[in-house]
Amino acid sequence: MADVRQLIALCQNKRVYIQTHNFPDPDAIGSAYGLQRLFERYSIPTKICYDGKIDKLSTERMLELLQIEMLSAEEVGPELREDDCIICIDSQKGAGNITDFVGDEIAAIDHHPTYTEVAYRYSDIRKVGACSTIIAEYYQDRGLTPDPVAATALLYGVKMDTMNFTRGVTEADIRAFSFLLPYVDQRTMGLLEHSKIEFQDLKAYGAAIENTKVYGYYGFSHIPFSCPDAMVAMLSDFILSLVEVEVAVIYCTRADGYKFSVRSERADVDAGALTRRALEGLGDGGGHAAMAGGLIPTENVPLLGNYPDDFLRERFLRVQG
Repeated sequence: MADVRQLIALCQNKRVYIQTHNFPDPDAIGSAYGLQRLFERYSIPTKICYDGKIDKLSTERMLELLQIEMLSAEEVGPELREDDCIICIDSQKGAGNITDFVGDEIAAIDHHPTYTEVAYRYSDIRKVGACSTIIAEYYQDRGLTPDPVAATALLYGVKMDTMNFTRGVTEADIRAFSFLLPYVDQRTMGLLEHSKIEFQDLKAYGAAIENTKVYGYYGFSHIPFSCPDAMVAMLSDFILSLVEVEVAVIYCTRADGYKFSVRSERADVDAGALTRRALEGLGDGGGHAAMAGGLIPTENVPLLGNYPDDFLRERFLRVQG
């Protein structure tokens, strides 16, 4: 297991940026903030940055309630220098979901599979349910107590990425829960967990229900209008909750193309590998065994032909065999 003291040593007296994947979710935000607060114990100032946008009520609510500051690409871009240290968190270079900022990507802390090998100076990439679990272990390893805000952010990240410890959970995630729980602000956690959807989201749920088609243990649904990344992810979890569905493939039509969210609860179907192979030559995709995402850019949509739903369904089923 990687020793966080090595990362701390690398970042001493440096300008440090903690970069999440584009369109950061609660786990990305929680792990980034937890690391930021940990670094403060060693007098290392950092800034959290991202590309894309914050596109879901629950994510905005998390930033607001916990008063976490994240800088967009537009805000951080002008100040970045080539010798600045960048720590990729909840993602890795070449994963297709993180922008290549100016700076030196010295480290990656992630729980997704590696698709592009990169020689980081510090690497901690493990198969756990949430990236926030890794950061919680750093506190434990150093004998440090997280403050209530950091503990709440980390535990919320773990709960969201493991779907309340029902998806992709490992023993490490359970240990992180036990470690963090005594320090969590329970009132704030309650507010976070009851702020997940907006009224307008009901339209997306209706479309998902109306358009769902089940083939074997696969459930497919095409949302014919634009949805934020987080909403597409929630819809894939929703379709996966059907008794007949063990693999959910949800995608929506957006200005930038077709956005995918894929979920699997089968041991023999790796959602990340499935999505990456199904979208090969069309766009980018990937993730881990239980959950994945992808995008077919607008310029490639014509490759799907006159019946894109049939094309995509057959593509996913054929790839799986």
